[in-house]
Amino acid sequence: MRICGIKLTHDGAVAVVEDGRLLFCIEQEKRANNPRYQAITDLCAVTLALAEHGLRPTDVDRFVIDGWDGLTHSQFDVLSEGVPLTIKGAPYIESHENTLLTPYAGSGLVLDRVPLRYHSYAHVAGHVAGAYCTSAFAKARAPALCLVWDGCIFPRLYHVDPTGARFLDTLFPFIGHAYAIAGQHFGPYRQASRAGWDLGVAGKLMAYIGLGALDEGILAVFQEMYEACLAGPSERARAYRASINDPEALLAATDWFFEACGRRLTGTPSEDVLASFHVFLERLLEQEIGLALLRHSGLPGLRHLCIAGGCGLNIKWNSALRATGLFDSVWVPPFPNDSGSAIGAACAAMAEPNALTPLEWSVHSGPALTGSNPSGQWEALPCTIVELAALIATGKPVVFLTGLAELGPRALGGRSIIAAATSKEMKDLLNDIKLRERFRPVAPICLEDRAAEIFDPGSPDPYMLFDHQTRREWRTKVPAIVHLDGSARLQTISRTSPQKIAALLVEYEKLTGIPLLCNTSANHPGRGFFPDVASACDWGRVDHVWCDGFLWQRSVEAGLTLSNSALVTD
Repeated sequence: MRICGIKLTHDGAVAVVEDGRLLFCIEQEKRANNPRYQAITDLCAVTLALAEHGLRPTDVDRFVIDGWDGLTHSQFDVLSEGVPLTIKGAPYIESHENTLLTPYAGSGLVLDRVPLRYHSYAHVAGHVAGAYCTSAFAKARAPALCLVWDGCIFPRLYHVDPTGARFLDTLFPFIGHAYAIAGQHFGPYRQASRAGWDLGVAGKLMAYIGLGALDEGILAVFQEMYEACLAGPSERARAYRASINDPEALLAATDWFFEACGRRLTGTPSEDVLASFHVFLERLLEQEIGLALLRHSGLPGLRHLCIAGGCGLNIKWNSALRATGLFDSVWVPPFPNDSGSAIGAACAAMAEPNALTPLEWSVHSGPALTGSNPSGQWEALPCTIVELAALIATGKPVVFLTGLAELGPRALGGRSIIAAATSKEMKDLLNDIKLRERFRPVAPICLEDRAAEIFDPGSPDPYMLFDHQTRREWRTKVPAIVHLDGSARLQTISRTSPQKIAALLVEYEKLTGIPLLCNTSANHPGRGFFPDVASACDWGRVDHVWCDGFLWQRSVEAGLTLSNSALVTD
């Protein structure tokens, strides 16, 4: 069975699963330096992705479209071979509590001039199926809980096992976008008008709150206004909670909540307001999931938790849930947000004949590097991993491109800027290179077997989805990766991994004794990862680009020998 999952709206992507194995997932933002969150507005993107992997639309047994906004169904206006086309799909949330994996059956999808039938699942279904099917719980055929907290929904708790999934509870009435909306009212991303919407604000705020401190007085204001505006018995609060299928009403009510809080917090430092709101939501999440577990105490699998939806990218909340002691194991896929929705839709379709089954997958299943050559004055020299480690040890940042792109929003060593972490100035340099604010952190990538020596807890974290504290004795050794609050968004990798970044870390450790490097994504601001060497060179904000055994550098440096460039031989 060959299934093609399609996400048409923001974070557009095409994924193909064959007999339970992920063949590829092409996110549109990772093509041709496309903008972040790029949608699929022309179905030629689907036929192109298939063709690049030797497939035609008629080679696919089942097409599946991720659902979107709508009370009973969603609607997508797209082009197919230049012809406008309207396609219907499932809504954002399942219609009834036991219909999560019940598809909407449609016809009229046209690919390569061929009309095709398709299924569509509720958007939430893709999050649940994608998180569970990629987990160790699915592989063990064990039941689990799945928490989905996405943009315009309240956090929803599901019980999942190999026979299916069913809705259990809404934890509390705060939409996932509340975190970003807070940033529109307080802090450096405050907007006079609420007309715009920046999907990247939430991640930036997670860094910004490191400047602030928890204030119990601010927390009390949020609690009081939460009861008055959202959770209590008032007519306004009841109307808000009843608007679950009306995104505009939910956004307007959340906006009103922050306006009301803002009037009470005039003159309060924004960094403290946002830090306190973060803790308010964290405590609410911990409290309400604990109460939900008590309400459903007779169910199997309550000690296993999957986290999905855009809020699954909040590493501090993920860590807080893991630290509650309520769960033996917490799983967050590397694509908990909508970048994994095409995969999730395909996983939901896998459930129809065989119930929810494990997916065989790799995070390195994105687009391959294209072969375009740099324009301008760049020249390539052969460069081994050993030589590259020596260059990095001199303090030179390097764009590191190799293999297939990573799935999800985080560069994991295949589309990265890599640098030594031993200088405090390196964090500022990398943020300047990326045109980012100075308070933004730079992540470490570390050999897994030494991570616990440097970080607390330092447990395996291959996808950068949990929060770790840098141990005090290491903060002066690797200052570039230490955030304002001492934390780090750690990525771990086994020294025996076949990924070339692992070999680089091993060689760098031999030279310096340090088993980690700075790792930040290689991309234009607001764009997906660089798709090729040419893009990185044309961008030109880093002087060295390494790709599969060759080091590209500006021609002014090209006449220098490898030894003059601080490279060494084996």
